[in-house]
Amino acid sequence: MYVADSRAGARAASAEGAARPRAGRRRAAVAPTVLALGTVSLITDVSSEMVTAVLPLYLVAGLGLSPLGFGLLDGVYNGFSALVRLVGGHLADRGGGRHKWVAGFGYALSAACKPLLLLAHSLTPIGLVLAADRTGKGLRTAPRDALISLSSTPATRGRAFGVHRAMDTAGALLGPLVAFLILRATVDGYDAVFTVSFCVAVVGVLVLVLFVPGDTRTKAGARSSRSAEATRSTRPGGTTRRSTGEATESESGPPPSGENPPSGENPAGTTAPPTLRAALSLLATPAVRRITLCALLLGLATVSDAFVFLLLQRRLGVPDRWFALLPLGTAAAFLLLAVPLGRLADRIGSRRLFLAGHGALLLVYALLLSAWHGTALPYVVLLLHGGFYAATDGVLMAAASESVPEALRSSGLALVQTGQALARFVCSLGFGAVWTAWGDRTALTVSAVLLALGVLVSLALRPAPSEGPA
Repeated sequence: MYVADSRAGARAASAEGAARPRAGRRRAAVAPTVLALGTVSLITDVSSEMVTAVLPLYLVAGLGLSPLGFGLLDGVYNGFSALVRLVGGHLADRGGGRHKWVAGFGYALSAACKPLLLLAHSLTPIGLVLAADRTGKGLRTAPRDALISLSSTPATRGRAFGVHRAMDTAGALLGPLVAFLILRATVDGYDAVFTVSFCVAVVGVLVLVLFVPGDTRTKAGARSSRSAEATRSTRPGGTTRRSTGEATESESGPPPSGENPPSGENPAGTTAPPTLRAALSLLATPAVRRITLCALLLGLATVSDAFVFLLLQRRLGVPDRWFALLPLGTAAAFLLLAVPLGRLADRIGSRRLFLAGHGALLLVYALLLSAWHGTALPYVVLLLHGGFYAATDGVLMAAASESVPEALRSSGLALVQTGQALARFVCSLGFGAVWTAWGDRTALTVSAVLLALGVLVSLALRPAPSEGPA
């Protein structure tokens, strides 16, 4: 959102030199780590989206939950992970190679919860199982995104997140389709969906353990550091006093105006062990504070997918057996648009694309509230809904990565994700309560007004000139 597309001074020159491929060699579009993590996410999303596709209908039609009760469970499902994201990010930052294993534990925990759904048939046990499942998601999300960020250069970070989200969404596209086929082919359809989902999730964990490297330091990052050191040592007039451990101002110069020393480093330049206090202190950085605030404000008006699909079903009278196919439209649009919009974010700035994505969500609300009942309505709604995710999900993490130091990358991304997830948790509870009291149209109208206000406030939170263009 508010991240500079370029940096001034010596660091910009060194970073550009590091990112420039050697003559005669073609740089890979994305790092192998990104492709490996994308494969893990693809498999895992097949598993999780099988459950997500049938869960709203299972809870509302099968168990007879009210919109308020469903809103509570949906809030747990989508927001409980916020309570542990900072913990996951902090644990991953505490030592080299922990990103992979913290993420792996999160994937394994979510996989273990799938068969427990076979035993839960009331509100409380289902809520506990969903809370444990989302705990796993909270633990894995920030370390996974940190691995993607650390494996990419600033110039290709938006593309890397776009490729990962596209692979992730391919799984989200296949999951509902598999669930639909299982429901049509079996008698105890829901139990079969939960069982197959568990088996697929185990495969995803195995792929992570076997194929994702544990080292978070990239060759590009190492080249960038060496290039920056060479630039300092050859700069005209750049004398150093290594015997005293001091450097003249002509060697390294003062930090850019308005920029603090990277968190996790002491004045001597050595890396200190990351702490939760250091992660929370990132909010003192204007760029991180703005990103977190905007994610929180807009999250308060982001109605969950389950409610959007339930509203669409009511508008169109979709039979229950076809309900599991509605997420396919969103996932297909997300899959097609994730990589192109990731590249667009690299060119025009993440902040602009992030806000444009919420504009697409506002159009979804408007269409669901309108009197239009045309044949094209579901296709337009699902296309815009998928475009919203393609323009906001990975783009938000790419934007936040530019403002967070490498030593606190997992914790910093978790900080932004926590604000967004907590806001969406509140939104699910509020939306379900308003729906129960005054109806679905009133609930959606309130959400649309809040989203429009959130976009306007986010537009007003422009980055300072010293932070570069959006």
